[in-house]
Amino acid sequence: MILVDLNQVMISNLMMQLKNSSGELSESMVRHMVLSSLKLYRNKFFDEYGELVICCDDKDYWRKHRFPYYKASRKKDREKSTIDWNAVFTALNNIRDEIRENMPYKVIQVPHAEADDVIATLCDLYGVYKVNGENPEQILILSGDKDFVQLQKYQNVDIYSPVQKKFNTVDNPERFLREHIMLGDRGDGVPNFLSPDDTFVEGKRQRPISRKKLANWAKLNPEEFCDEEMLRGYMRNKSLVDLSEIPPEVKTQILHKYHNATPAPRSNIIPYFMNKRLKKLMENVQAF
Repeated sequence: MILVDLNQVMISNLMMQLKNSSGELSESMVRHMVLSSLKLYRNKFFDEYGELVICCDDKDYWRKHRFPYYKASRKKDREKSTIDWNAVFTALNNIRDEIRENMPYKVIQVPHAEADDVIATLCDLYGVYKVNGENPEQILILSGDKDFVQLQKYQNVDIYSPVQKKFNTVDNPERFLREHIMLGDRGDGVPNFLSPDDTFVEGKRQRPISRKKLANWAKLNPEEFCDEEMLRGYMRNKSLVDLSEIPPEVKTQILHKYHNATPAPRSNIIPYFMNKRLKKLMENVQAF
């Protein structure tokens, strides 16, 4: 299966469109670019990995309830931006709903889950740690999000970055995850494990971590090098960036949605393209 991180695919297409159009948003152009991207990825990877599964963010993340500062700095950045982000998200939500209603792919979105959760849960379901003469289903994650590298603990999981146009790999996924936990994730508002919860929201500097310390700590269990405060920060970050920490009830919802999702019939494609005046895409409908 090809697990598409839809929000990242759409945002990358959107930013390209805004860059090439002096900041003016055209929903029709974004729609065309997103659908063209899906067609490109399907044609490129279908033979090896199978059909697309569209993985979506819900707007009410469980991580936000666990850590109130999660992605909080993104909201502040959007408020300073000249881009009309309300219009952006309206357009993206419209396109996502159109894909669900008209394209022949499973579209998975459940309350309180991000696309990361959907992708990780399906990798947990179909991933294998060792290939012993079997022929497991090959899984491709389409996303540039570095969080997914930890899922390469499964031997049948590959990751392709649409923006960088290359496969992303690491030699030691477990070590990557430990370092990621300690370093945090600035883009998601998660400070390194030595720094306070509100570091990014309040514009504070993070406490530095030397590469030597990071390398040494990554070889150890946190209880072996952390004092009480360090351990609290470590466990805070682990609960947010370790994809094995997804709440069981969220995983259950994702699996139920996946097993019961029905792709739209292929007969919907041509009327949809005609309605949205997607003439160029109609020339090669079978590619979808």
